[in-house]
Amino acid sequence: MTRYQYLATLLTERIEQGLYQSGERLPSVRTLSQEHGVSISTVQQAYHILEDQQLITPQPRSGYFVAPRKAIHPVPPLTRPAQRPIEITQWDAVLELINSRSNQNMISFGSGIPDLTQSTIKPMWREMTRLAQCQSNTLLSYDSIYGLPALREQIARLMLDSECLVTPDDIVVTNGCVEALSIAIRAVCKPGDIVAVESPSFHGTMQMLRGFGIKVIEIPTDSVTGISIEALELALEQWPIKAVFLVPNCNNPLGFTMPVERKKAILQLAQRFDIAIIEDDVYGELAYDYPRPVTIKSMDVDGRVLLCSSFSKTLSPGLRIGWIIPGRYWDIALHMKYIGTGSTTTVTQQLVANFIQSGHYHRHIRRMRQHYKRNLDIFTCWVRHYFPGGICVSRPQGSFLMWIELPENVDAVRLNQALCRQNIYIAVGSLFSASGKYRNCLRLNYALPFNTETEGALKILGEALNFAMENC
Repeated sequence: MTRYQYLATLLTERIEQGLYQSGERLPSVRTLSQEHGVSISTVQQAYHILEDQQLITPQPRSGYFVAPRKAIHPVPPLTRPAQRPIEITQWDAVLELINSRSNQNMISFGSGIPDLTQSTIKPMWREMTRLAQCQSNTLLSYDSIYGLPALREQIARLMLDSECLVTPDDIVVTNGCVEALSIAIRAVCKPGDIVAVESPSFHGTMQMLRGFGIKVIEIPTDSVTGISIEALELALEQWPIKAVFLVPNCNNPLGFTMPVERKKAILQLAQRFDIAIIEDDVYGELAYDYPRPVTIKSMDVDGRVLLCSSFSKTLSPGLRIGWIIPGRYWDIALHMKYIGTGSTTTVTQQLVANFIQSGHYHRHIRRMRQHYKRNLDIFTCWVRHYFPGGICVSRPQGSFLMWIELPENVDAVRLNQALCRQNIYIAVGSLFSASGKYRNCLRLNYALPFNTETEGALKILGEALNFAMENC
C-alpha cells in the first residue's frame, strides 16, 4: 500500500468512526503533511481518493469538508426459507447469467469474475511464455489422476495459512472448483438424497445438485454470522440429510465469514448426526483481515469434511485449476475424478506451481485483498449516494461480491430485464434459491474497473431501483 493510500484509508476510518462529523472541516494539506511526515502531494492524492469516494467535498479557499452522508443501509436480516426438501429450479435463469459474460458490450455486475487487470498477474504471462519455449513433451502429455506433485506440494503449503495441516498426498487436483464440488457431491450422495444448504446459496452448486437428482433443504442464514445452527439442528432431527454444503469464509453471495465458534458447532453437529460437510473455500484467500480465516477442515479429526477450492477467484477462472481434500472419502472421490475428467491439464498446473513457488502468488494475493477492500469502500459510497433508502446492504468481509435486499414488493427479475436494454446485467437473488425465493434481492460484483463507465452504470441502476420502488 502506498503512502497516499494508507493516509486515505486512515482518514476514511476516522470519518466512518465519526471522529470527523458531517460538514466538519478537515485538517489542511499542510497540517496533515507535517503530522504524518509526508509530502504535500501525498496528502493531495489522499484527498483526491476521498473526493472520488464522495466522502469529502472541496470548497474554494476554505479546504476540504466531510460530505453530507446518507443514512447507512442496514444489513440484510436472517433469511427465512421454507424448511423442507424441495427440488431445484432456476436453470434457465442461470444459463442466461452465464451467457451474459460473452456480451462484450454488457456491463455485468452479475458475474463472479475477479479483476484480471492487476500488474501482479503479469509474471504469470512471462512464465507462460517460458513454459512454451521449453517444448517439453511432458507438458503435452496426460498427467497423473492425482495432479502434478509440484502443484499439490504448493497447495499443501498454502493450506497452512488456514491452519489446515495436509500433505500433498491428501490432495486431488481438479478442473476448477466446479469439478471439486461435483466430485464431493457424488462421493457422499446418490439420487434422491437430501442436502442442507445455506440460504441463499451459490447457484452453481444448486444446479449440480439438481443434475444429480438431489433435493435440498434451505437453512436460514444470517448475513453476518452465517447458517443458523439451531435451524440446521432441527432439520437434521426431522430429515435424513446426507450432507451440509457451506461457504463459511467470504461467503457467496452474502459475504460473511463464519465465526470460529460457529464453525466448531457445525462440525460437532456433523459428528453427532454422522453426516458429511462439503466446504467451499474458493474465496477464503481473499479475506480482508490477515491472517486469513480458518477452514472447518482444519478442525476435522475424522475426515468427514470434503474441502473444495481453486485459483479461479484468486488468479484466473480460465486456468481451470482447483482441488479437493476428500478425507475419508478418498477412494470414491478418486474414482469420481477418473470417470469425470481423468486428469487435469498439465501445462496450467505447472504454470500455477511455478507462479506460487517463485513468490509471485503471495504478492498477488496481498495486492488483491487491498484492492478489493478499497473497491468495497468506493462501491459502498456509490451505493449510498445513488441507491434509495429502504434497502439492506451486506458488509462483505472479503472477496468482491455484495448482496442487496430490496422491499419485498420489488421484482429484481423485471428490473434486470429493463436494465439489459441498457446493457447492464445484475445477478437476481432468485438464482441463489432452489425454489426461486429472493426475487427482491440482487448480487453485485465490485471487482469491475472503477471508472466513469462503471459509476455511470451504477447510477442508472440506482435510478432504476428508485423508479421500481416508487411504482411497485
